[in-house]
Parts: sequence; C-alpha cells; structure tokens
Amino acid sequence: MTRRSPLLTALALGLAIAFGAAAPSSARDTPATPTYEVPESGVIGIRDEYLAPGFWVARMTQPDGVLMDRAAITAQNARLQQLDPSMHDVRAIPSTLDRATVRGWIEDLSERPTSERFDVDGAPVPEAALDAMVDNLALDAIPASQPTRHGLVVHRAALRTFPTAQRMFSRAGETDIDRLQESALFPGTPVVVAHESRDGDWLFVVSPRYAAWIEKRYVAIGSAAEVFGYVDQAPYRVITGGTEDTVITREEPRVSQLQLDMGLRVPLADAPPDQAVNGQHPYTAHILRLPVRNDDGSLGFSSALLPRRLDSASDYLPLTPANLVRQGFKFLGERYGWGHSYDARDCSGFVSEIYRSMGVQLPRNTSAQAVSPALHHVTFDKDDDRATRMAAVAELQVGDLVYIPGHVMMVIGHVDGAPYVIHDTNGGSYLGADGELQGMSLNGVSVTPLLPMMFNDHETYVDRMTSIVRPHGGLGGLATTPTGVETTTMKARP
Repeated sequence: MTRRSPLLTALALGLAIAFGAAAPSSARDTPATPTYEVPESGVIGIRDEYLAPGFWVARMTQPDGVLMDRAAITAQNARLQQLDPSMHDVRAIPSTLDRATVRGWIEDLSERPTSERFDVDGAPVPEAALDAMVDNLALDAIPASQPTRHGLVVHRAALRTFPTAQRMFSRAGETDIDRLQESALFPGTPVVVAHESRDGDWLFVVSPRYAAWIEKRYVAIGSAAEVFGYVDQAPYRVITGGTEDTVITREEPRVSQLQLDMGLRVPLADAPPDQAVNGQHPYTAHILRLPVRNDDGSLGFSSALLPRRLDSASDYLPLTPANLVRQGFKFLGERYGWGHSYDARDCSGFVSEIYRSMGVQLPRNTSAQAVSPALHHVTFDKDDDRATRMAAVAELQVGDLVYIPGHVMMVIGHVDGAPYVIHDTNGGSYLGADGELQGMSLNGVSVTPLLPMMFNDHETYVDRMTSIVRPHGGLGGLATTPTGVETTTMKARP
C-alpha cells in the first residue's frame, strides 16, 4: 500500500475544500496495477462510451462548478505576462529596436541544423540548401536602429525556424515532424515586425507567445493604436468550436472561408443589421470585423459573416470541469499536427486552445508550460520513485495537465479509480500480455488511460512524468502572492 506524505494529504484536503468534487472520490484510490481490456481497435482500456464527453461529465458531482472566475483568470494571465520568460509583452516593446536586440531574437531561434536533415522524399538536404536558408536570414542587413513596426495577422499562418516553406525531417521517410515548423499564428494576433528576409517574402515577428518567421503576405502593418485598438475592441465573439470558417464570399476573398480556431476573440463590426455584407443578408450570422492586408501591405479591416449555427459565444466560456471536457472532445479524432501544421495542432497547442476558450492563457510549448512560474505545478525528477509519482497521480482532477518529456495530456476523469486523459499525440504504446511493446499509431487527438501508456519499452508515462500543472487553481503549498506564484519545487513523497 502506498503511504501518502503529509503534504499530499494536505493537498488533497485543500483541493477538496477549494473545488468541491470536480473529480469522483474514487480518484483518491487509484489502484496500483489496474487491469485494462484491449478492444478490437487495439487501443487499450477504451470502450465506445468513453469517446463521448457526456460519459465523463455524468461522472462529475459538480460539473458546472466554476473553478476560477473572470477576475482570477485575468490576474493569472497578468502574472503569466509578467513572470514567464517565454511570453512577450508586445505592447511594452520600445518604439525603437536596436540591432543587437533583433539579431538576438533571430539567433535564439534560427540555428543551422548540426545533424543531417531529409526532405519529404527521404533525400538528404544538401549543404547548399542549408547555406541558402541561413543566408536568407539577412543578418547583415539588420539596421543599427529601426522604428518598431506593428501588425496584425490576417490569416492562420505557420511560424517557421527559418524563412522558408521547405519541410525538413530528422529521418528519411518521416513526413510529419517538420523540424522547421515552430507554431502558428491566428487572425487578429498582434505582432511586432522586427526584420525581413533577404528574398522579401518573410518577416521575423514577435507575438505574445512566440518569436519566429512568418510569410509576409499574412501580416498587415499598422500603427500601434490601430493594432491594439483592434485587440481591445468590444463587443466580440469567442470561437468555441474546434475550428469554424467564415462564410464563402467572392466579393471579399480576403475574409472568405477564413479558418478561426478555438478561443479566438474576434470583434464585431459596427454594421447595419439590415444591409447585405459581401452580398449576403447578415440576419443569420454574426458580423465580424477582421483585419486584412492591403496591396501595399498596410492594415485594413473588412466585415465577414460567421453563421449563428457555428460554435461561438459572446464571451469566454465559464471555467468548469464540464466545459474543459466538452471543449477537449471537440478536437477528438483531429490528426496530430506538429507545430500546428496541417491546419491542426500538437499536444501543447491542443491544451492551450481548450483553456483559451475559457480565457486562460498558457505558454506555447510543453517545456514552458510545465514549469511556468505563473502556473501552479508539482514537479518531479529522477529521484522521485514510483510510489511518489503514484501518490500524486491519485490526486489528479479534471483539467489537470500531466507532462512527460515532449508531451502533455489533460485529465478528463477516472474509471474504477484510474485516471483517463485526452491528448493530441503522434504515437502511443503499451505492454501486451506477452510483455512486448504494442504500438497504437494514434497520431491524433485521443482518449486513453494514463497508467498503461509507455514512454519506452521499460518506462511508463508515470515513470517519466516531469510535472503536473493545474491551470485552474492552486496545488497545496503554492500560493498566490502580490508578485506572482511561488515557484518552489513541491515534492510528493511516499
């Protein structure tokens, strides 16, 4: 039997008081070695009913209990901006950029690959191609000083390590994990434009969560007042579906069938409700105000229609256990997209967008999310044994984020005391009855039990767990202070 530390016992009591029964009481009795069936699908521990959000919501005793109100979320977001080094306060960037600052941003990201890279056909990428890629950074063309330029992203667009669309992979035959793909930006995202590639097709931009290269055609340049005025504009709609598209229109192709992803906050246009928008009466839609790029690269705005039948809301959703699960399931089955490729998302993008639909901001990458000084977390290292880790697993609640090296999962509930997670994964394996590793090739947003998932042929995900983050509230000894959240590592001892 696992003996809980006094710290974990206090943690469990404190969370029960603070959040009620967001997870069933059986969560505190996680069996050490649960038995899981393997259905015909080959995905261990899964029954058809587990693939519907209603199954998990029905198991909650307080599904609609608010875990953090709007004021608490706003305060946490402010701490994130202030304390987390992975975040960028684009409003606070000086009005003039010097060469050292810009060069530092670029060189922090754009390092020439030191190991062999392969193209989509499996052929080695020649050194000449890498030379050209590095040369296109145009580091020698960075001026000693330049006025800070602001812009808005006008279309979902990839963020790249280098100013190139060429895809590169670590192994021949690999076609999913593009090592030059960093992330994506979405319509309406404010950026600071710091540099232009030598070929003139790419911009190096600093966005609130990432600094990288984006195609120039997806950024419209405007004044700081125009850019941040748009960001702050109300009223607005929040996209609550996985992805929703604006109405197709030939009259204004720049906003036709524009993909809007979960959690985006899009202002409403000040437009007459009885007059056509791009050739269509707007009474069945919300009239959005979207940024567009004019022919000269300057910022403009255009109205677009978002049908009322699509999934959006007049404000961020309440942060509740039920909403966390329902929002996660809206991506179920979407293909895994490393760095937001395939117009989809990866594991950290997945959990970010779930929480963003409730107004909670997270850093972009797992490495930053897992240790963010603005978020409540428990961390683990190689000295923490299985009993220590299982004691922490026993206290998992709906919405908790569980991190292993390079991956994150969100807890959705428990079955027979054992935790289940939803996650966007490009792999997935478990040990079969014969002790051999069984691959599941999930490669998408999936529901799985946590405990049998294998990191390699002898370590489970729990064995390699690095952190548990609770974006929606405190974890034991971590407490909010006037300057932020205490970040002392909290150990869970057996």
